Amino acid sequence: MSCGRNVNNKPLLAFVTLNNALFQETREKKNVLNSLMSGALAGAVAKTAVAPLDRTKIMFQVSSKRFSAKEAYRLIYRTYLNEGLWSLWRGNSATMVRVIPYAAIQFCAHEEYKQLLGSYYGFQGKALTPFPRFIAGSLAGTTAAMLTYPLDMVRARMAVTPKEMYSNIVHVFIRISREEGLKTLYRGFTPTIIGVIPYAGLSFFTYETLKKLHADHSGKLQPSPPERLLFGACAGLIGQSASYPLDVVRRRMQTAGVTGHTYSSILLTMQEIIREEGLIRGLYKGLSMNWVKGPIAVGISFTTFDLTQILLRKLQHSSNIER
Repeated sequence: MSCGRNVNNKPLLAFVTLNNALFQETREKKNVLNSLMSGALAGAVAKTAVAPLDRTKIMFQVSSKRFSAKEAYRLIYRTYLNEGLWSLWRGNSATMVRVIPYAAIQFCAHEEYKQLLGSYYGFQGKALTPFPRFIAGSLAGTTAAMLTYPLDMVRARMAVTPKEMYSNIVHVFIRISREEGLKTLYRGFTPTIIGVIPYAGLSFFTYETLKKLHADHSGKLQPSPPERLLFGACAGLIGQSASYPLDVVRRRMQTAGVTGHTYSSILLTMQEIIREEGLIRGLYKGLSMNWVKGPIAVGISFTTFDLTQILLRKLQHSSNIER
């Protein structure tokens, strides 16, 4: 009798197993989609908020002018007087074309790498230990940078050139490809990848660590929005400070075609910058502005991502209950 019941139950067990597998797959797809949407919004909001400061920083990075807060203010004010208010956001359209897929890929990849590393190290469903936490962030940043790099190159060119030179994003691609060759679209790629490893690794590591410490000491599962902003600001400050010289190098290499310089490698670019401008004034030019811009941008980015994720999950939960 028991054998007969087992035989009769096999189709039911198979159906339940298949149904669970399909449910799990659907949930994973929704989680990926949520991460992509939340990441895209986070990147767009953060970068638009600091676009004038970002453009000013790039203009100093690619020139030999000495940086100071006073000179930065003068540059912003002159740009406003000569070209109008919206010129301070010049290149932001190219930034959006790059940052939306970049942030979407980075945040989504980070969630996936956390799961993979959690399974590998046996921390499934729990917070990762420090080393895998850093690795997850580094891998996420590297993945996003590799897939979107030409867009970063285009954005840098638009930020440092007058609008008469490049009318739009497509025009930048066409002129660079025709006049300098397709390889130019990947100029500065190596310092970007080398720089993104400590930047993304330390940013995600710091933010996740601060959230964990907050939960351990406060007993609250989730920090408040102001606390998220503060944690994100700390993450941006640490991450960008660690990788800043490589950021200067990649900007010089990206804009070499319009500044009259020729930079063939990371070391030679560093040597020329140090020889002409000095170590601190050259490789760390604009860092003080980054200490203002970076924490604001990263804080907004992490906070927007987390809050959007929470909102989307609540909406999905409500939708499931209604069904």
